[in-house]
Amino acid sequence: MSDVAAAEVGSFIDDGAIESILERSKAPAPSQVREILAKASEQKGLAADEVAALSYVTDRDLIEEIYKTARAVKDEIYGPRLVMFAPLYISNLCGNDCVYCAFRAKNKELDRRALTQEEIAAEVRVLIDTGHKRILMVAGESYPRQGFQYVLDSVKTIYSVKHDKGEIRRVNVNVAPLSVEQFKQLKATGIGTYQCFQETYHRATYAEVHLAGKKREYDWRVTAMDRAMQAGIDDVGIGPLLGLYDWHYEVQAMLQHIAHLEELFGCGPHTISVPRLEPAVGSSLAAHPPHAVSDADFTKLVAILRIAVPYTGIIMSTRENPEVRRQTFALGVSQISAGSRTNPGGYAEKLDEQAAQFQLGDHRSIEEVVRDAASMGYLPSFCTACYRMGRTGQDFMDLAKPGEIKYHCDPNALSTFLEYLIDYGSAELRVQGEKLISSTLERMDSQQRSISSRLLEQVRAGKRDVAV
Repeated sequence: MSDVAAAEVGSFIDDGAIESILERSKAPAPSQVREILAKASEQKGLAADEVAALSYVTDRDLIEEIYKTARAVKDEIYGPRLVMFAPLYISNLCGNDCVYCAFRAKNKELDRRALTQEEIAAEVRVLIDTGHKRILMVAGESYPRQGFQYVLDSVKTIYSVKHDKGEIRRVNVNVAPLSVEQFKQLKATGIGTYQCFQETYHRATYAEVHLAGKKREYDWRVTAMDRAMQAGIDDVGIGPLLGLYDWHYEVQAMLQHIAHLEELFGCGPHTISVPRLEPAVGSSLAAHPPHAVSDADFTKLVAILRIAVPYTGIIMSTRENPEVRRQTFALGVSQISAGSRTNPGGYAEKLDEQAAQFQLGDHRSIEEVVRDAASMGYLPSFCTACYRMGRTGQDFMDLAKPGEIKYHCDPNALSTFLEYLIDYGSAELRVQGEKLISSTLERMDSQQRSISSRLLEQVRAGKRDVAV
């Protein structure tokens, strides 16, 4: 499929079908809801009309039943693991005029900057010193004079930094949609997931909030994953920016997007992100979302996504405050950012949020987030093994759906957590973490425990980056 042909398939977002589904799903009977939840418990996903019905549930008892189902599915597939990462903003240069974003081209309140490769390396060293192993590299949708080569060079720089006790083992990338050839070049740098948000799938709203620049082209953006997967990148991440349009619609459209990718490539996205609009410098719309999503609807949305697409990871960023993040861990979230900065130079230079893309809700350090998660019984994981061992795309799903992936993910989570405790954790956290490791081992079956104990012994003996 050529780039032009890919751009012509944006019609897979079918407004008419979505409107019809939503209209007939607005008053689900309790018996219908419970039938849907019984099906969801089988961990085979849900149809679009079933998801719509759940999204309109308002009865508190039924919502709690949705939560109960989501907790069970999350626990069965993902266990207590929470994968940790940090965003790394390398540039806030942008040629688009997106009315909700501080990076918009017409925002004169923002100091513009693209980090040099030396400055990127300095940021990476700071992140390594906090214990991070996984980075999401983010750039505004314009580049300095090097053009797209700047992105390729930046990925290589991040991987090249070996500092003190660590290194970054996985670089995910969130940059503007690319051509197939550019995606091939990006894949050759060894990236993990390519992430790109549609922002809103609703065409009329999309046109209203994207006033100028390449990003104004809806079809070019919505088909970015077609080109990425065509280029061989089989781990992709999608999501809407919640608050621009009705979240019920956005969820339905995202399900159509997932179905489209599954039909064409045999596998949907590896992750879904659920960012809500947050205040941003120079944007009145960001401070007053036209379709604000309440905390209650947000937690319900996360739970519904978990049971609708049970084997797709859900990412929760530091846009949300600590309490909202805590509530969503059990309901479906599998990856979280920690100790984040969303402005170029924010880590090494300790800059304030004046040049940030949006206002953070969680300002805690990575150790504070790790300590909090561990106190709740969650296992912080710094694992990057699957991506480097070829367990991606359909190969990952082939292990995940029959439940075999736990013999990789659980031991690797334990070994990387122990690495973090020994190399970066405070004395207090190490005591807390060792107790969590012991209790986790006790809950494992004999095969998991045997694999995990072997890896833990290697880490205690001084080995690093051990995995199965």
